[in-house]
Amino acid sequence: MCRVCFLQDAKINKNRQEQEINLLMHRVIRIFVAVCVLSIACIGDLWAQYDKDVFYFRGRRALADGKYAQAIENFNVLTQLDTADYWTFFFRGIAKYNLGDIRGARQDFDRSVHINPIFTSGYHYRGITESRYGNYDQALADLQKAIDLRPGEIGLYFSRGVTYFLSQQFDNAVSDFDKYIRKEPKDPSAYLNRGASYLFLGDTLKAVSDYNKAIRLDRFDPEGYVRRGRVYASQNKYDLAIADMDKAIELDTTNTFAYFNRAIMYYEQERYNEAMKDLNRVLRDEPGNALTLYNRGLINAQLGAYEDALDDMDRVLNINPENVLAYFNRASIFIEMGLYRNALEDYDKTIELYPDFAKAYMNRAYVKSLLGDMKASKSDYETAQKKVREYREKNISDAGSFADTTKKYSSLLSLDAEFAKKDFNDELLQHRDIDIRLRPLYRFAVTGQKDDTNYALERGYENSLINRFEAGFPVGVEVTNETVHPDVEVLEAVEDAAYGQTVQSAQTIFLRALNEYNEKQFNSSLNYYGKAIDMSREQGDISRMYEAFYRMNRGALRAEMIEFIASIESNVQVLSMDDAGTTRARVKDQITRSYDYTDAIEDMKAAAAIVDDMPYVYYNLGNLYCLSSEHINSIDNYTKAIELYPYMGDAYFNRGLVLIYLKDKEKGCIDLSRAGELGVQDAYGVIKKYCEDENN
Repeated sequence: MCRVCFLQDAKINKNRQEQEINLLMHRVIRIFVAVCVLSIACIGDLWAQYDKDVFYFRGRRALADGKYAQAIENFNVLTQLDTADYWTFFFRGIAKYNLGDIRGARQDFDRSVHINPIFTSGYHYRGITESRYGNYDQALADLQKAIDLRPGEIGLYFSRGVTYFLSQQFDNAVSDFDKYIRKEPKDPSAYLNRGASYLFLGDTLKAVSDYNKAIRLDRFDPEGYVRRGRVYASQNKYDLAIADMDKAIELDTTNTFAYFNRAIMYYEQERYNEAMKDLNRVLRDEPGNALTLYNRGLINAQLGAYEDALDDMDRVLNINPENVLAYFNRASIFIEMGLYRNALEDYDKTIELYPDFAKAYMNRAYVKSLLGDMKASKSDYETAQKKVREYREKNISDAGSFADTTKKYSSLLSLDAEFAKKDFNDELLQHRDIDIRLRPLYRFAVTGQKDDTNYALERGYENSLINRFEAGFPVGVEVTNETVHPDVEVLEAVEDAAYGQTVQSAQTIFLRALNEYNEKQFNSSLNYYGKAIDMSREQGDISRMYEAFYRMNRGALRAEMIEFIASIESNVQVLSMDDAGTTRARVKDQITRSYDYTDAIEDMKAAAAIVDDMPYVYYNLGNLYCLSSEHINSIDNYTKAIELYPYMGDAYFNRGLVLIYLKDKEKGCIDLSRAGELGVQDAYGVIKKYCEDENN
């Protein structure tokens, strides 16, 4: 119905090593699933009831096949059949985890250990989710509990080693990986992890030794080559480093991390064309990778391709409007182009964002001198000198790093560079404008025939008035928010029923409205809805209450007509996740017009006044208020819909989007998790973008 364009807030995320470790943790989970879900020994007591067995088998099979949403659907049924089976919640948690719904997974793991306080796997994987959130103390407590219960389960030491690594307890991480390796000496991932731990302890010899072992155990895994190559690069052994990256790319031609690293290595060897080629390769697959754009912009500037460099920096700042280094270097590009006023604006912004940036003051002083403002130039120069003195006297490291004029701020940034971590939200920044649609409005639609299939414990909304209304039609009519395409025979039946009756009723007029809608005759459909509303008032009794249904459809059509007009004008209503928007005038702002949904809202409110227990109407009001930028009213109406129908996944989904837009990410992500659990597949794509890291 409407597009919601969200611009991800740019904040600091985990560094590349952390992400690599997490990926390895994911492997552990998948291995567990592949083994455990297919093993009867992993299940515990066999259920006697056939229905349970069927859903359990389907759920485990879907989990093993990587069909996680399907697995969740089956485990949802099981949670109703048996609320005390901890394995059901555990396996559903595994499915949610693999879909990126870490919050939902944590809740299910928590439920599993609540039911069974000695459930080792529940503590194990709850610990993993806590680790993903950066709750390392809680994660370590859970993992210790699991180890106390089953000290011989070697995989627990692997997971705890990862958690120690992420919490920067590298000595403890090495100790746990040592334990694991003694039992599993042929697992290359353990050597990769231990090697990373050694690297952070400053022992490059042991790190390289472990990477060598990992490569010997699995010569076809590019990860070992990438990690070893990065160590070689840190030692200025660029020939060896590039050879390792070449091998990694040979094994996996889609490995953008390897291309990025090789680009940095080429740059250090002043092989700029080759570096550019690799950066372009990264951007082909990841066009929103801000760090790659930033580095390419710097190389373009060095090669004199100033317009291209400017475009790259603009894109970086559209992704992260508060990136200090991007403003600083874009100003330098403007100077080279003779655009001193633009350069001055960027230095102003740089200093606004980081008042201790001594080099920015010095450069701004230079620009002001070029513009003839010698007094202001002198003031900036003196400020810069003052910042330098303060930096040297206090010997500030992180907080005063921008006051260090000895640093080169125009050099390419590696993925783990100090400023990359500080000024980019992560080294593989995929965050760019995303179009996410609200789930559409509900309305009555012709479906042709009713689906009488009764699935076990299906939690559909039941309303006797709606059922009676639908039963009064000679063709299938039901409430839906899905696009319906009746076949020719159905449409002919609708036309006969609507126009072949001698005596007209409000329902036959309503049927005409539905027919006109299917024919794309929206104004005619609107008129028939009005006639049905008038006739229902005259007929009284139950028919009088049917007015609510006619008004719901008319309101939905009015909103759809607005959306159609907006699409013609290429001016679809959007919500921007970040009020900062674009960064400067040369980046074109999106022009939007406000459309009036008052009539549609009034129809829905009138429907609610007639039948006050219909969740579809309140859901529709939630959408319409959202489109009208009345977000609090929107949330209130979604909440009312959920109170009336607790299994309305679409309402959770849309409320979640609005909450995230209002910066209440925690509640929004919980809603999205619930929506996914209730079958809204779109929820998991949003969760992966906005909810994976609680600290975003």
